[in-house]
Amino acid sequence: MIDGAIPYLRCPVCREPLSRQDRALRCPRGHSFDMAKQGYADLSAGRLPHVGDTAEMVADRAGFLAAGHYDFIAGALARHTTEGLVLDAGVGTGDYLARFLESSPLATGLGLDVSKPALRRAARAHPRAAAVLSDLWRPLPVADACAAVILNVFAPRNGPEFHRVLRPDGVLLVVTPAADHLTELISAHGLIQVDPDKAARVGNSLDEHFRLDDREEIRTKADLTAQEARTLIGMTPSARHLQADTLAVTDTTVTTAVRISAYRRR
Repeated sequence: MIDGAIPYLRCPVCREPLSRQDRALRCPRGHSFDMAKQGYADLSAGRLPHVGDTAEMVADRAGFLAAGHYDFIAGALARHTTEGLVLDAGVGTGDYLARFLESSPLATGLGLDVSKPALRRAARAHPRAAAVLSDLWRPLPVADACAAVILNVFAPRNGPEFHRVLRPDGVLLVVTPAADHLTELISAHGLIQVDPDKAARVGNSLDEHFRLDDREEIRTKADLTAQEARTLIGMTPSARHLQADTLAVTDTTVTTAVRISAYRRR
């Protein structure tokens, strides 16, 4: 699965192109990077300051997405069909990237994430998708101006690097929670609230390098069993501060509301 993405990859140390040799990626200057047996490549080039989502959080996310509750997000993204490289920055389990590739049969997918448990799933999410361990806050191990589309779903945004790797005619698709996203669960269980200034902060982080081309807000309701509600809590940032299986959660209807913003390079 990694082979189709190798032409787009660059050595994180010297920025030279990479080639595959057995179970490693190597550059002409001799820097070598291992391929995990689960199929993803480690291009982190050193110790990472954080490890991303835990195995438990990833399992919760995989289960919740498999139930189709966020299919409306995947479907909205997949309308932006393309050819060439689709870079998912913060790929998670790979579900959104896989859905996008299904609608774009001539595209190649590359998912970046810092979570090894997530990458184990992303590496097998789609036959045309590759997965790479990389910190989004560092220079991305990706060639200049090579991505036709960048997906960024509930993930950190590195404006300068996104600008560098996006093609001049490419599009950056950013998904962020709206103010009332999961409001029922937040109110009932004291979860971390959506920042009311979220839209402004996202804009400020990207405005220097991108212009907003289009934005849509999608709001729907999800009827969840108690277990699904626990799973949803388990895949949110609040999972780092509480244990969902200890909460008095019941069957509930939850608001799911997101903004999908399309940006073009300045």
